[in-house]
Amino acid sequence: MTPTLQVQGLRVAIGASNVLRGVTLELQPREVRGLVGESGAGKSMLGRAVLGLLPANATITSGSIAFEGVDLLAMGEAERRKLLGRRIALIPQDPMTSLNPVKRVGAQIERLLRHHLGLSRRAALARAAELLAEVAIRDPLRVLSLYPHEISGGMRQRVLIAMAFACDPALVIADEPTTALDVTVQRQVLQLVERLRQRHGSAVLMVTHDLGVVAKICRSMTVLHAGRVLEDGDTADVLARPRHAYTRALLAATPRADRPAAALRPVPPDLIEQLWSEAHRLDQLAATEPA
Repeated sequence: MTPTLQVQGLRVAIGASNVLRGVTLELQPREVRGLVGESGAGKSMLGRAVLGLLPANATITSGSIAFEGVDLLAMGEAERRKLLGRRIALIPQDPMTSLNPVKRVGAQIERLLRHHLGLSRRAALARAAELLAEVAIRDPLRVLSLYPHEISGGMRQRVLIAMAFACDPALVIADEPTTALDVTVQRQVLQLVERLRQRHGSAVLMVTHDLGVVAKICRSMTVLHAGRVLEDGDTADVLARPRHAYTRALLAATPRADRPAAALRPVPPDLIEQLWSEAHRLDQLAATEPA
């Protein structure tokens, strides 16, 4: 079976600084993989590399990214843009800044549907109402007429989820979609993503720093630190028998209902220092490799 996403030895640099150091991972059709790590680990940068949305000062120095067996990096910009929003979709982290504040919700969904599916305006608006109903938004016709600031943060996130799944994508990159939401809404959003994933048959790369999110909905997981993969495997196996000291430290620092708060342990600073030293050593080795 051809993987939906296959990243091999991906290296990305911003100026003289490496932000991804030889990242390799696979995502099978319909699979949900968690991409876990602390802030600055390179999680969102990997997602941007797949989407072709790296910052202007970022450069892919080596490696490959294949979507359904096709090399994304070999595609022209116009060809790649046709995939984005239709076959490859994004659920962004901040729903307030991701929606256009001067456009009504309905106009934004309509534009997406008309661009990718070629629907008429009337058909696009009717489909937009159906999409909002799919994500459990009450009175979708009224919500379509509102501006983003007139709806709650949870509703804005539901709108973005509806837009992500609107064109039956093969791959959805969810970039910390629950970060700005309260705990109750977080759970609803995760359940919604899982339901839509099953309905549309999509694979999901769940970018998160929350191991609780990974435990709930991810079949597999990849642990990232300083732009390199430290551990990878089935979620149940990694959480039950973590092999890397960093993964064990993350688990020890994660709040759990079955143990007291006093049992929490921060990630040891000497471990972080060791990991960064290893990363810099790998940078030096990579610099001496023949081009």
